[in-house]
Amino acid sequence: MAATGPPVTAGGEPIRGPVRPSGLLDVIGVASIVLDDQGRIVLWSPQAEELFGYSAEEALGRYAAHIMVHDQQMDLVVKLFADVMATGEGWAGAFPVRHKDGSTRLVEFRNMRLLDDRGDTYALGLCADQSTVRRLERDVALSTRMVAQSPIGLAVLDTTLRYVSVNPALERIDGVPAEEHLGRTIGEVLPLLDVDGLEGLSRQVLATGRPVVDRSVVGRIPADPDEEHALSVSLYRLEDALGTVLGVAVSVVDVTEQYRAGVEAEAARRRLALIADASALIGTTLELDRTAGELAAVAVPELADVAAVDLLDAVVSGRRTSLSPAQAAVIRALAVRADRSPLALEAADPPGQVARYGPDRLVTECVRSARPVLIQHVQEADLPRIARSPEAAGLLARAGVHSYLAVPLIARGEVLGALDLKRTRNPVPFTEDDVLLARELAARAAVQIDNARWYQNARDTALTLQRSLLPSHPPVTGGLQVASRYQPAGATTEVGGDWFDVIPLEGGKTALVVGDVMGSGISAAATMGRLRTATTTLAALDLDPALLLEHLDRITAGLDQAIATCLYAVHDPSVGQCRIANAGHLPPALVRAGQGPELLDLPTGAPLGVGGVAFSTTAFDFCPGDQLVLYTDGLVETRRHSLDERLDTLLDLLRGPTRPLDEVCDLLVRTLHHPDNHDDVALLIARAREEDRGRREED
Repeated sequence: MAATGPPVTAGGEPIRGPVRPSGLLDVIGVASIVLDDQGRIVLWSPQAEELFGYSAEEALGRYAAHIMVHDQQMDLVVKLFADVMATGEGWAGAFPVRHKDGSTRLVEFRNMRLLDDRGDTYALGLCADQSTVRRLERDVALSTRMVAQSPIGLAVLDTTLRYVSVNPALERIDGVPAEEHLGRTIGEVLPLLDVDGLEGLSRQVLATGRPVVDRSVVGRIPADPDEEHALSVSLYRLEDALGTVLGVAVSVVDVTEQYRAGVEAEAARRRLALIADASALIGTTLELDRTAGELAAVAVPELADVAAVDLLDAVVSGRRTSLSPAQAAVIRALAVRADRSPLALEAADPPGQVARYGPDRLVTECVRSARPVLIQHVQEADLPRIARSPEAAGLLARAGVHSYLAVPLIARGEVLGALDLKRTRNPVPFTEDDVLLARELAARAAVQIDNARWYQNARDTALTLQRSLLPSHPPVTGGLQVASRYQPAGATTEVGGDWFDVIPLEGGKTALVVGDVMGSGISAAATMGRLRTATTTLAALDLDPALLLEHLDRITAGLDQAIATCLYAVHDPSVGQCRIANAGHLPPALVRAGQGPELLDLPTGAPLGVGGVAFSTTAFDFCPGDQLVLYTDGLVETRRHSLDERLDTLLDLLRGPTRPLDEVCDLLVRTLHHPDNHDDVALLIARAREEDRGRREED
């Protein structure tokens, strides 16, 4: 090791008092022999008996040279003994010794003169088998050389987990000199690592003897305090030959390069997964707000802690726009998402809100230049250029926004807006790799957003056309109280061709119409408008309902591939009767005063536009208080239930006490219009007025 220190207590003081033997001398097997000044053996240790083969009884009192030295070395031994006794200088070396069994062994000697309190002199010989000594020397030399030259950091901790030795490699790895390790704990030397975890593992190894191998530790070290390093640490308990626990051996390998490569590989995998998620999750519908929300949801928290999707307001309206350097950006917030950052969420523009961002704002710069804007390390001075207001800048500061990225949303060469990203909880700033990932997400999402906004514009146009073609009628007309509802299809579906009409006729009569043009979009809405106009014109002729449907059938057949279903009814309050004809439509419901609701049993007829099929008129009494419920299939059809089951549900909802017609309309639409049914709903309810009974009796 490069450095070592004496055994110390937890307070750093040298250990005093008896200490258990280490067992090293027992490994060597050191023998002790004491000779008097004549060379006779006066003391003989058990180890000497083992080394030379003579028991104490056999050796004591005899001349050592006579039993241990060969004749050819006798003169040399006598001279060496005389020199030691005369000069007091010790002698050390290896010497061939005769064993009791007659063999010769090389023995390592350390000889020295002893003096007792009476002035008598003695010779002390410490000896050990040379092969054992050489083996131990080789082991120590090898260990020392390996420890000193090993590229692996090595250290020894005592039982109080304080450093007692450190090799040069560990000095290089953690950047702390060896002398600054000694007597200190891991936490005192490397405070930026997971100290509690390492020391806990060390105590575990001390207690159990089970090693801990290749445990990864990530943190900062004095050698490179600005970057995180990964260390692979192994811990082993040290014991001597007698089993005494000496401490813990620590090996440390800097695996930072492998760690960073793994981190980069994991980051690449996550980027690919994020892009795959974006492909699968963004653009599941043609609803603009939902598509923007899907983009924000994909970005948080994998890429950012806060994400906002903002579009130029002109783009939302279907207009192209470009910004001059001095021009502000009028931006509509479509979606915002935050991962446990309520202050940052509060600082963002609420979805649907239109805000004006000055030319100096970063999001304005992003949409004007059509290039990403990256502020890796956000300073306080940057926040006013990020936030929508000074108050919002304060909220972002309190939220801990430390890195900012905005990337443009570009589709078909047009800048639609920006994806605005912030990091608060994630301590790592945005990198160039994050910019590439954000641009990829924005590019994929922008096409979906562009599709959604054009679809929404087209749908809004069709819906506006359809609503303009639907009638507005008074709640009371002729002898009827009338209420109606039109429910357009969901935002992800084109508008349909459902319609209803209430047409006042001469003599207090009223025509009631509900129809459904097959198909959707502007074409269906336009066809519906033409049929409604034709129906109104024909109704003024006071035709029989069946005859009127025949005329409508011919008109529909003349339209381009148009098919429609229709119910046409005429109420005559003077006779308390309705006449009705059906062109392939669902049967209306009749609710008679004081009785249960029922579906009118009508000849179904063929849809308009089929041609060649006759229609028939059915007459039925329609007394004061009776209700006629006309509707399109969007009210009752679903993918999960049979039509009969849904019609039974309609009748169940119409049971009970008399209620205001508007309340009945709301109940039916709220209860029956299932989210799975992406179809328009037209609903018309007419109730015969009570006061008409008195008028007829007077007549």
